[in-house]
Amino acid sequence: MFPPVADADPDGPVVLGGDLEPGTLLAAYRAGLFPMPIGRRRLGWWSPDPRAVIPVGPPSVVDHSGLHVSRTLRRSMRGFTTTVDRDFETVMRRCGDPRRPHGWINEEFVQAYTRLHRMGWAHSVEVWSGRDLVGGVYGVSIGAFFAGESMFHRATDASKAALVELTSLFDEVDGALFDVQWLTPHLASLGAVEIPRDEYLRRLAVATEQPVEPF
Repeated sequence: MFPPVADADPDGPVVLGGDLEPGTLLAAYRAGLFPMPIGRRRLGWWSPDPRAVIPVGPPSVVDHSGLHVSRTLRRSMRGFTTTVDRDFETVMRRCGDPRRPHGWINEEFVQAYTRLHRMGWAHSVEVWSGRDLVGGVYGVSIGAFFAGESMFHRATDASKAALVELTSLFDEVDGALFDVQWLTPHLASLGAVEIPRDEYLRRLAVATEQPVEPF
């Protein structure tokens, strides 16, 4: 369905077009691709090289320090409660708030990923302050693989708290791979690292075949 990505452009889209049907999306993630719109009408499928990941899994096999949880963040987390898959669509819509800079999550994406969620392939972590939803993260899960798509916060450290909760679900999962696409200064400060695309593809093949379901 998709062209091989091993030798594809490391920065630009690998292919253009297609749709956001569940089978298309799942095939893309298994092939090392993810979708993002280009302009208003074109759909692009990307596979950056290098690829950003957050090291997860049992401490004995994690080859980096993993997610960084500062003392300040730990204090902030005491004021939050977290849930899993309680309000996926609202999390996604807040990630796609058009007031946010560089927003790309349009209604087509919301509908497509909400459908994946209802089928059990997409998941969210919600962060609450009392009854208020103040942060969250969502993505796609296949076996021991998780593709983090976006996160939001309306309270200091709320999105970081969501990420802490999410990565903790993989603490005992061998062969886990937590993909965050591109490395940003914010993600780097939390412990994300870059790996070559060929290594990413090898680890992806292992992770997606693991007979586990962290959620």
